[in-house]
Amino acid sequence: MKKSSKVISSTVIAAIAAVSVVTSASAASVSAVNPVGSSAIDLSSMDIETALMMVQQERTKLLDIQLQAQIQEVQNRNQAIAELNAQLQAANQNGDTAQAQKLKGQIDALSNSQQMDMLRLQSLSNKRNEAFDVMTNFIKKMQDSRSSIIGNMR
Repeated sequence: MKKSSKVISSTVIAAIAAVSVVTSASAASVSAVNPVGSSAIDLSSMDIETALMMVQQERTKLLDIQLQAQIQEVQNRNQAIAELNAQLQAANQNGDTAQAQKLKGQIDALSNSQQMDMLRLQSLSNKRNEAFDVMTNFIKKMQDSRSSIIGNMR
């Protein structure tokens, strides 16, 4: 009995932490990504397990949206760099050194921004993987506690 109460209490603590983290992260990311028509979850009528699952699913969904937006931003920047490289090649062929220097500066600036975008992309990917890990660990712990409770009843 003590083991199942420890599992349940640790689950409740994890739930409170997850709800507070997701609430603050969700508010910021929903307003930034989807300001109109954001879906709110009514947790008042759910049991703790369902509420935690809904919160984690919403978190992973928001992270997926942010990840897709970041991927699109990286692709757009790649396209802009490719266009500038083509212009640089044309400027070099025409012997326009002033234009070539200007284009090199623009390419360098975009490349620096691209590196920051890639770091953001990696961070979002890590957060998304962490969210899935938390969700699968939660499911496993709930299943283990159910098994323990059923085992104690026998």
